[in-house]
Amino acid sequence: MVDNEEKTLEVAEKVGFPVAYGVTKDQADSLGAWWERRNFMQPSEFVLAKDGNVLMSTYSNSPIGRMDPAEALTLITFINDQNK
Repeated sequence: MVDNEEKTLEVAEKVGFPVAYGVTKDQADSLGAWWERRNFMQPSEFVLAKDGNVLMSTYSNSPIGRMDPAEALTLITFINDQNK
């Protein structure tokens, strides 16, 4: 089930990063995301470089395989340290 707009905004306030709502199939296709047969996009998560290039991504069709915030932070810290 997909959250309604009110619930999505509530979640977005807590996480501190952009959260999409109302994504179309065309937008999902442009990301290479899994479009659920129940007519919504499954999670697609990205870590972006300052120039907008994708450093890391995950695509899920269930709760399994989603980005773990602590692991993502460890990777981002490592990449930043390597670039110093």
